Amino acid sequence: MSTVSVAEQGGIVTLSLNRPEKLNALCDDMIDAFFATLDGIARSSARVVVITGSGRGFCSGFDLSLASGGDEEDEGFWARRQERFGALVTRLRAIPQPTIAAVNGAATGAGLGLALACDTRIGSAAARFSSAFIRVGMSSCDVGVSWLLPRAIGTTRAFEMMLTGRMVEADEAERIGLIARRVHPDELLDQARALARSIAENGRMGTWMTKRGMWANLEIGSLQAAIELENRTQTFMLGTGGLARRAAERGFVKPKS
Repeated sequence: MSTVSVAEQGGIVTLSLNRPEKLNALCDDMIDAFFATLDGIARSSARVVVITGSGRGFCSGFDLSLASGGDEEDEGFWARRQERFGALVTRLRAIPQPTIAAVNGAATGAGLGLALACDTRIGSAAARFSSAFIRVGMSSCDVGVSWLLPRAIGTTRAFEMMLTGRMVEADEAERIGLIARRVHPDELLDQARALARSIAENGRMGTWMTKRGMWANLEIGSLQAAIELENRTQTFMLGTGGLARRAAERGFVKPKS
């Protein structure tokens, strides 16, 4: 059975992590399958990607049963594995399609990083979040969490989550902005796909440029530099000829006779 499953309808791709017996804990084969799936989606005509977990968990992070594995004679094994897992974040950012995490259960450790790597998140009432690695003798600075989490919820709350490793339940996650909203578990995928459709209505190029611009400006050094990037993006978009057509289609201006 594949560790990653994919379904597509109307340009909306639902990518499901598929190790439900392990709460979708990440193993090497799953990472390989996840990257290959993202590569295929990036080359496709898909408009938006919804990422969720099979069964009752979203992703419980690194599969700790693998902690004692690896080639003891290969000093670089763990460094390569760490870099491979860490690339989850940059690979998700690199695809042109906006991504929505539909968090159906526990998102812990690297699972928290995976959820944060998506462009936005909604969660069911069963969603739970934890920077769990600190509780098993590791650092909470893992899979982009130390960069992504404070940008999502602020440094005060991020430090508290990362230093304690405590569990954040769905109500709190919604209140602090870790998820955009909390929904009934039975409605989670329908709500995520409805959000995906509302994004897709805005056009492929516009959503791609918005995703790229947002991520780029999260790393940029000044407001002026951000505005410079925005100005060039808008000038580029104007050159595609879509502004007048889309404005007329949506009733913002009257079409020329």
